Amino acid sequence: MAELGIKYRRFYKRVIFPKGKQKDFFGEIQTRLDLTLKELAELAGICVRSMTDWKREKLSMSLPALKKLCQRARIPLPNNIKIKDPFWYTSYGSSAGGIAVYKKYGYVGGNPEYRKKKWYEWWERVGRFNPNKYFVVKEITLPQKNVELAEFVGILLGDGGLTKRQVTITLNRFDDRDFISYVKNLIQKLFAVNPSISERKRESVVNIVVSRTKLVQFFVRMGLCIGSKVKHQVDVPSWIKKTKEFTKSCLRGLFDTDGCFYVDEHRYKNKTYYNCATNFSNRSLPILFFFKTKLEQLGFHPTHNTKFSISLRREDEIIKYFQLIGSSNPKYLEKFEKYFKNQSGEVPKWLQRRRLESGRSL
Repeated sequence: MAELGIKYRRFYKRVIFPKGKQKDFFGEIQTRLDLTLKELAELAGICVRSMTDWKREKLSMSLPALKKLCQRARIPLPNNIKIKDPFWYTSYGSSAGGIAVYKKYGYVGGNPEYRKKKWYEWWERVGRFNPNKYFVVKEITLPQKNVELAEFVGILLGDGGLTKRQVTITLNRFDDRDFISYVKNLIQKLFAVNPSISERKRESVVNIVVSRTKLVQFFVRMGLCIGSKVKHQVDVPSWIKKTKEFTKSCLRGLFDTDGCFYVDEHRYKNKTYYNCATNFSNRSLPILFFFKTKLEQLGFHPTHNTKFSISLRREDEIIKYFQLIGSSNPKYLEKFEKYFKNQSGEVPKWLQRRRLESGRSL
């Protein structure tokens, strides 16, 4: 009940009676309804303390409470009242208080000379010896170039980004639920730091964030950029392109974030046929070129769907992709496994091993 009183007092329009009339109104209401002040408060939906303050004219009453009481007593609203918006007194009261303080002391907010003196005393005694923790660059472990770092770069180029002080990966909190754990563990293993996880519930996404200036600088030196990857048309770092293992790991990271596995359904002569396909989309053309040319070097035949997307449509090549490059995102392995079950009624042993490895990765 006390909470209701606070709600009425703070967020509803207020009723202003002429002086002395609010007290008379409550006297009349109590007489008509034959209720105690406590019972009247319960009827109005407020706490008894607020009712007491209203009756004493210490506070103005709320418009909904006035309507409720008048309706119960079967009387019209008083015609001598004024209705004000919530917080109507704030600007007037704060201005009047400031003027009163200025007239009395000649300043507002404390004696400026006294405050300045005390600040200098604090600075000489304590302040100048305390480094500002918000501007201290924290140390971080920076790994050697390896397949796991190459995969993380792929993830970062897919669904990640850099600001001056943060590295952020943005994933779907429903579809990528298991992949979020994988990425978090990968960050812990590579950089020996626990990333923060923040959810944007209205947008159904999760941000995995590492707040380390030195990590941002590490990726910038590598060739990545702060800000929009599309605007800067960022490319895959050259050290990844030099070896097949680094390339495959980066391809996996890129596909796990900006790729998809899907099944086409079509009918021909009263029969339904299913064909699987993969698609990779990215609006940075150097990244798209890297993905296409490296697949071709590995023996695949990717095709352009649009200017910014590449597909594999041959079933044997899609199987080869999951064998050779694989995926660390369980949702793609689950879809691929389901397709195999529908096609042949069983799952290949290599795919079972891949699913098992994905479940216990890192």
